Amino acid sequence: MTARSELTASLLSTLREVPGLRAATPSTTAAASAVPWDLDVMAVDISENVVEIRVVALEVPIPPLTEVAGAALRAVLTGTPWENADLRIVVTDVDAAALVP
Repeated sequence: MTARSELTASLLSTLREVPGLRAATPSTTAAASAVPWDLDVMAVDISENVVEIRVVALEVPIPPLTEVAGAALRAVLTGTPWENADLRIVVTDVDAAALVP
């Protein structure tokens, strides 16, 4: 495993513990379960200066969710070559259930 793939796994593990958000993946169909690797890795991009994680909001309001996620994910970056990288959390979608009163 490379440093980037280990970091990706750690970031996704942490994101899964944040209520109200999930990794934004291209497919959640039954066909996706046939893929022999974690599709959530497609929601994470790591470059030298930027770590970007794309998410779907499962609840509203969104800003408190991204603040909690940002703090948790920033802690994962501490002590890695990316600890000073910009952390971007990009909300790509809002789950329809979040908008139902």
